[in-house]
Amino acid sequence: MRRAEKFAPDQNRASHGRFDNPTLGVEHERAASEGLKTWSDIEVTRFETHHHIGSIARLAFALMLYTGARRSDVVQLGTANIEGDRLTFKQQKTKTMVSVPVHPRLAEILAATPTIGIKTFIVTRAGKPFSVAGFGNRVRDWCDAAGCPDVSAHGLRKLCGVRLAEAGASANEIASVLGHSTLSEVARYTKAAERKRLADQAMGKLLKGGW
Repeated sequence: MRRAEKFAPDQNRASHGRFDNPTLGVEHERAASEGLKTWSDIEVTRFETHHHIGSIARLAFALMLYTGARRSDVVQLGTANIEGDRLTFKQQKTKTMVSVPVHPRLAEILAATPTIGIKTFIVTRAGKPFSVAGFGNRVRDWCDAAGCPDVSAHGLRKLCGVRLAEAGASANEIASVLGHSTLSEVARYTKAAERKRLADQAMGKLLKGGW
């Protein structure tokens, strides 16, 4: 049997590379990301056209769009969360209490959906509450069926924030609806809405000037 060869430290380094890790201490730049896509008005129209009022899909869509609730909250919402004309719940992720007025459109869809579960609004085909993962998969199926392959449940929460900002809601007002604990997460909604408003004003001045 051939004996294994022994190398001196400098020979070993030369044959097998460096002993130290040259990447230690090097900070890697993170690629900027906008996260999951916000739904466009076109995608909203496609979904609403495909999934009629009275279906579980349309109810789930309305709950997310008109409350800004995460999917982990939507699967637990039920009639017990309705207090008068308000929908009140504790967010599963942050444990923040959220209380929002029931949007008239949401109230209409709730009233028109005959398959609302005993404990939760959204139920499986077996009449049982969804798991968070199961609900996410079902939303994926509903979106694909409606021709909206690039959007997801969380994108409706983002759209709720965008619409609030474009309607003139302040960062604090948006945070009260979405349950954000810091305003930094909300700032991008209000900043984008303000830029859009200023752009409209600027182009209006351009047209008024005859250009």
